[in-house]
Amino acid sequence: MSEEKAVNVGPAKIEIAYERFGDPSAPPVVLIMGIGVQMLGWAEEFCTALAGEGLHVVRFDNRDVGLSTHLHDAPAPDLPAAMAGDMSSASYTLSDMAADTVGLLDALGLASAHLVGGSLGGAIAQTVAIEHPGRVRSLTSIMSTTGDLSVGQARPEALAALAGGGPATTRQEVIDQMLRVSRAVRSPGFAPDEAALAERTGRSFDRSYDPVGIARQAVASLASGDRTGRLRSVSVPTLVVHGADDVMCDVSGGHATAAAIPGAELVIIDGMGHDIPRDVRPRLISLITALVERAEKERRE
Repeated sequence: MSEEKAVNVGPAKIEIAYERFGDPSAPPVVLIMGIGVQMLGWAEEFCTALAGEGLHVVRFDNRDVGLSTHLHDAPAPDLPAAMAGDMSSASYTLSDMAADTVGLLDALGLASAHLVGGSLGGAIAQTVAIEHPGRVRSLTSIMSTTGDLSVGQARPEALAALAGGGPATTRQEVIDQMLRVSRAVRSPGFAPDEAALAERTGRSFDRSYDPVGIARQAVASLASGDRTGRLRSVSVPTLVVHGADDVMCDVSGGHATAAAIPGAELVIIDGMGHDIPRDVRPRLISLITALVERAEKERRE
């Protein structure tokens, strides 16, 4: 278990930093994180426990975060304009990020994998299932939505937390900012672990801090539009998990995702917000493991 880097990944020929857990010959589960969150967002304990269920777990940095390629030469992203409907500053879309994911599968010699995505990562995983269906064995979409702007919207208090506090530049400022945002969007029904969040945020800052790259990801999400109609083509076993108390991505986004994908299982967790608390991890691992087992059984049959 150590960080590695794949080069010339996908059509964009970028570098992707990744880490693997468990037996490489076991069923592969690829974890995809959300806007601005490095692969460290998938807690090492979570990855290790999932691998302990007999799975080959891969976590990685999306483009523009962590140690993967940052598009520093791309045009400046204009997030306010994108939120108002002007997508002209988008340097890429979720289709490009989905192609990165498939390119990583190629680099790892994986013909297909079980995809698990959180928040924006859920949208990327959905896009892979839509555009590269043969590469997906099962889909787990967590605290995500369909791209339909009538569902899954952030509540005012979440947007205020994101906008407040001014720019953060130093390591401690970034940690303080993350803690402030977390207090607004985290799971009210579960004990927070601010020490772990602060430690992970500090490690992420040490690896790479690129707020412009984060903005590029946000614009890419907005520029990718509504996937609802295309999600009806997804035929792999699918699990949709959402927190009943998510103020960053309203639970309506989870309901809409499950409704759009034929046969999808929807699990709403009371007390869960826009994070994966330590006390939720065992249930999530159980749900993912059961889905993978069902999908693998269907593949054998």
